[in-house]
Amino acid sequence: MSTPMARTDLDTMRWSPSAAVRFDLSLSENPFPPLPSVLDALRRTLCHAHRYPEFLPERLPRLIAGHLGVRADQVVVGSGATGVVLQIMQALTGPGGRMVFAAPTFDGYPIMAAMVGLEAVGVPLDSSGRQDLWAMARAVDERTALVAVCRPHNPTGTVVSASELKAFLFGIPRRVPVILDEAYVEFLGATDGLDQIELIERYPNLLVLRTFSKAYGLAGLRIGYAFGAADLVRRVRTLQLPFGTPESSVAAVAASYAAGAELAERVLRITTERELLRTTLRHSGMRVPRSHANFLYLPGPGIVEALARAGIVAKGYPDGSARIAIGDPAADAAVRRALANPAPDGIRRGLRREDSGLYSLTVREPHD
Repeated sequence: MSTPMARTDLDTMRWSPSAAVRFDLSLSENPFPPLPSVLDALRRTLCHAHRYPEFLPERLPRLIAGHLGVRADQVVVGSGATGVVLQIMQALTGPGGRMVFAAPTFDGYPIMAAMVGLEAVGVPLDSSGRQDLWAMARAVDERTALVAVCRPHNPTGTVVSASELKAFLFGIPRRVPVILDEAYVEFLGATDGLDQIELIERYPNLLVLRTFSKAYGLAGLRIGYAFGAADLVRRVRTLQLPFGTPESSVAAVAASYAAGAELAERVLRITTERELLRTTLRHSGMRVPRSHANFLYLPGPGIVEALARAGIVAKGYPDGSARIAIGDPAADAAVRRALANPAPDGIRRGLRREDSGLYSLTVREPHD
């Protein structure tokens, strides 16, 4: 099945004639700046900004590989996860092929598929907002050149189980590359983890995609990577841009890895705010899927417009539903006022959140 996917017109989702923009929550950005130690490392690299970086990146793949526990020749880096995906498409597919993914999905997939001449095959989500892996498997045919599965899914934040994913991968022909998009993997709970090393060893057509844009708060530096079987990665690396990986990327990644405890604390702050807001909206009657990312999916119709009237920019979808980044208490409070009755005082004081396992003890009160 083929679903037409056009380039997203963000302007139609961003502006309201009746309200000035107060919060732009459309891009699932981290609301916090880079960690202090990462900022210090970045400042030090400015002294060498007059020098070219490596002709082809070696230090950054080696650094990431050491952190993951794979070989350096199993890692390819690029300009954010988006840049890596484009390299994958250009290296592993050709015009006339098809790309299968869930619909809706990350905007970049249909846009870049059109850029390289792939037909986008969007498979609708199931009734609970999850990727329908069985329907996606049925959509794979002799023309399929690439498949993408998001875990967590963008935009709903839902997660396919490890057993479902393994069964899905087992059924995909080995000639068809599969992207496992883990852009939001740092927000997953411990029980949702996967052994990615085992997966790439078992499935030589699998590439695991990650980014430093979300949990690490480095979206502006455009650092992404994929890892998989060395033979597959080698093909993607043939399109590596010379001088395309600045020294700042190496410094930022090294400092980010060294600040694991600070990162975990920041992720906890964001996920706690997520659960607080979701609980409030569900109490007001909204069927908000449980998210495992740094955003919430708010089913429509009319959600985008309601938020716009309050000066809140959301990522909108054709049925009026919205995806909003979370984590900034002031922005979350504005969403709450726009869509639900104010939460009782006690909701932010140590109450265990429904189906989340999180507590709100460390969350500061919103200010506006």
